[in-house]
Amino acid sequence: MAVPVPHITSTHARRFRDEGFLLVEGALPPNDLEILRGECQRFVDERDREMTHLGVDTLDLCHRGRRYFVHAYGKSPAVERFLFSDLMAQSAQAALGDSVYLCNEQFVVKAAERGMAFGWHQDSGFIPYPHPPYLTCWIPLDDVTEANGTIHLLPYPRAGTRDVVEHRRDEKTNDLIGYFGDDPGEAVIAPAGSLVCFSSTLFHRAGPNATDHPRRVYIAQYSAEPLLNEDGSRPRHLAEPLLIAGRRAGGPEAVPL
Repeated sequence: MAVPVPHITSTHARRFRDEGFLLVEGALPPNDLEILRGECQRFVDERDREMTHLGVDTLDLCHRGRRYFVHAYGKSPAVERFLFSDLMAQSAQAALGDSVYLCNEQFVVKAAERGMAFGWHQDSGFIPYPHPPYLTCWIPLDDVTEANGTIHLLPYPRAGTRDVVEHRRDEKTNDLIGYFGDDPGEAVIAPAGSLVCFSSTLFHRAGPNATDHPRRVYIAQYSAEPLLNEDGSRPRHLAEPLLIAGRRAGGPEAVPL
């Protein structure tokens, strides 16, 4: 039997249903936090070496010394164990139900005293065709505050919708923006190793990092069914089963809520 993980409760699940997100401070065991920090640095160093080899300072969305978006799946057994851990299984089950697939993951690093703000958007606003809502698990590897560019969340009742809305491109930043009201949202002020889970239909934004330390985050995304491309022929990213009908895929029974 799976070892129970006491962090996620029915209260958390209810808040996710009502407001679109849940927050558990200090959810990660210290060893998992240190593993993610170490792997984050390893992949950032690898990306820097790759840019040096190519003679560039920008590669895909990464800018040397400024910001990094790097993936670990398929390259880090330690990170993969975390992605399929009891904690992530129970968190995803609380939000999505008894069938859960890993659909994407990445480290996001915002360098010290650099990095632009990111405007109000829904993650589903970036997929230009109908699709089932999915779950983003946002895990800070450093203490997060407004000073270092934490995220702000706009609960469903305050946004006035839980549907995906049309986003417009901001001419100054090139960001896609979907909310134009004056509600500042709720800032996530939390210690490293906390777990923030929110729906792909929840509006959120992030500020710049104005501190002298980088802000590192690990993001894992899960869906209740494989998230497919527009013609339905293949997965958009990943489609790795974590839970099927309430049971761990290829493993022990899922932890009941």
